[in-house]
Order: sequence, then C-alpha cells, then structure tokens
Amino acid sequence: MKIVVIGGGAAGFFGAITSAQFNPKADVIILEKTNKLLAKVLVSGGGRCNVTHNCFSPGPLAQHYPRGAKQLKEAFKTFGALETVNWFEERGVKLKTEQDGRMFPVTDSSQTIADCLLQQARTLGVTIKTGISVTRISPPDDHQQQFILQLNNNTQLYADKVLVCTGGNPKTTGYDWLRELGHPIEEPVPSLFTFNVPGNPLKELMGISVPHARVRIAGQKLEYEGPLLVTHWGYSGPAVLKLSAWGARIFHDINYNFTALIAWVANFSEEGMREALQQYRQAHPKKVVASNPLFDLPQRLWKALTNLAEINPEIKWAELPAKNTNKLLEALLRMPVDVKGKTTFKEEFVTCGGIDLIQVNMKTMESRLHPGLYFAGEVLNIDGITGGFNFQAAWTTGYLAGKALTHKV
Repeated sequence: MKIVVIGGGAAGFFGAITSAQFNPKADVIILEKTNKLLAKVLVSGGGRCNVTHNCFSPGPLAQHYPRGAKQLKEAFKTFGALETVNWFEERGVKLKTEQDGRMFPVTDSSQTIADCLLQQARTLGVTIKTGISVTRISPPDDHQQQFILQLNNNTQLYADKVLVCTGGNPKTTGYDWLRELGHPIEEPVPSLFTFNVPGNPLKELMGISVPHARVRIAGQKLEYEGPLLVTHWGYSGPAVLKLSAWGARIFHDINYNFTALIAWVANFSEEGMREALQQYRQAHPKKVVASNPLFDLPQRLWKALTNLAEINPEIKWAELPAKNTNKLLEALLRMPVDVKGKTTFKEEFVTCGGIDLIQVNMKTMESRLHPGLYFAGEVLNIDGITGGFNFQAAWTTGYLAGKALTHKV
C-alpha cells in the first residue's frame, strides 16, 4: 500500500509515523513543498516548542479551541495530552510542565522534538522528499484505482491513500486545490495576534506586564483574563492573544478597528475597587497618591494611571478630590485604548478557517466525499488558543488519521 502524506509539519510527521508503525509493510512518503521540515515545531515557544498543555481530561482540554472543540472532545478520548506526553517519553523525550500549564521538553530546545520525529520517521522507513508540492489531487474513479497527485515538477505520483497536512493558509486561494475536490472551505482569517495601538498612552511603559488583567472589547461580548504586556506597538500577552483567537472572525469583520477596555486588576468589581481605595485613603491619608502603588501594580504603571486620572503628582490621599478618585477607578478598571490593526505573534501564525469539519469523519479524519483521502492539523477548521493547544490538535488528528490510513484498501 502506498500512502502519501502532503506536508512535513507536526501533523504530517505524526500521521506518517503512526501509519508506518501500524502498517510496517506500507510505503509511506512525506512530501514537503519547502526545504524546511518541521519549521513551525522549530520556531514555536521561542525555539523551545510548546508540545502540549498539562490538561489530561478530554472535556476541559477541548474548551481551549475556539473552532473544533466539540469534535476534538471525542478525539481526545483516543489520543489526548496524556497520550502525547507518554508517546514522547517512550521515545526518550521527557516533558516538563511550567507554572501556566504549558509543557516543553526538559532540554528547552525544539530541536529535541524535531530530532525525535525525524528519527522515528527514518527508523520506520518513511521516505521524506522536500521541495515538492502537490498542485492537484485526482481521486480514484471508474478508470483509475488510485489517487493521482499532480506535482509542481510536472510529474505525477500514484497513491492508494492520501493524508493532507498542509497547515493553515492566510490566503483563501491557498485552498483552491482542495475546493476542486468539492470540500467546503471556511474562509481563512488570522488568529493569535497582538493589538496595535498607534496612540497608546502607555507607550513609554513597553516591557511592563501585569499577571492578571482583563481585556474587554467595547460593544462585543468578548473578554479574556490573564497576563497582559505593554509593547512598543500596543498590547500583547496571553490575555490579548487568547482573546484574538476567540474573536478572530469578529475582529476580521470589524477590520481590526475597535476600542479595548483594560482592567489592570481583574479580580476587583467596581464596588470592591472603590472600597479598597477608600480604605487605603483612611489608613494612609498622608501618603502621596502617585508615589505609592496599590494592588501590586508596577510603580511606573501606577504613576502613568494616576497621570491619566489627572492627579497632581504631589497630592496626598487625604486631599484627593472625588472626581479624580473616580477617574483613577476608571483608569484601573476600564482604561480605553483604540486598536487600529494587528501584529502577528512572532512566527507563530495560526489560521482560523480551513476544511469544513462537516465533510470529515472526525473519528478517522477521512473525507466523507472521497474514501481514502484524509486531513490532519491546521488545514482543518480547527484552532486553539496559545499554550500548546495547536500542537495537541496536530498530534491528535495526525494520530487518528495515521491509524485509519493503515486499513486495507
């Protein structure tokens, strides 16, 4: 049996390795259009590779996917985060868990993960060809028993089964060759991006972060809590990145122009915050407001927020007018920033969109339109928030497809 895997990324390698493992007699070939294998694996997590997330229950794990959650919940029962950890550890790669739940190789090097996958593929006899892309897939019909793959070098390749793992594509035209097969495509839009704020009042604070902020989008039912980072172009950090994933389509529709409301201290209600300020005022009436940060906020950030509240840098709490107290409360809980555009987060581009899941059997990842054609990874309309979830979807869908591919034609 000849199995051709299109795409030499995480899902492609995992699918190919699983196929070769379950059917050692199969002729498994990976075709990668670039000259770089596992490119995203190598750059992810700042070169450390965020392999998965320490969330070993299928239900809670699936809740981290803005698209594909329902279908992945079932898939994770077969191959979830625990199976991923065991898979790598059985092959000599130990993973560690960081405080926020992200899991990395103990070597802190993505090369460890890439080397493991390459070694497994070679050991199992998988053929790897780079610089070759597929421009068209012709499924079997009355005249032909196999899939015919038209290649970019004007040659053809025949396959009994095909696994498509070409990843997300920012351009809708990147899916045209799959549309030709009759598969509906959810239009691709970016996910996981940071907010550009050209007139950012806190620009001079770049590099400052808070551990638990809340970012809410005015006029939308969109908000997220988590660490927030001030950058020279606007705002980043998990609170923004995760919010961008949940709101990917909404943000696209409003052309990335909106007002974000920042709560620098997320665990306070307005009432609770007002009370906390009042208590501090009573306990420390002679302290200078601008010089004494509250709520564990960085000194420079606190001073900037008091400036926004038009508080005199010399004024003491006992002398602070009610209107300035109200303005400080607004700056702490609802600081408005006008977002004008986005910036892709490092090299970790993630696409919301791709092959519509309605025409894919999510137990086997097989096309419902063309038996013997399978999909895995980001080419599907599946994407997770930042934290190892996109790789987990790649391992899971790659495994399910790889196992199903080995069934006899």
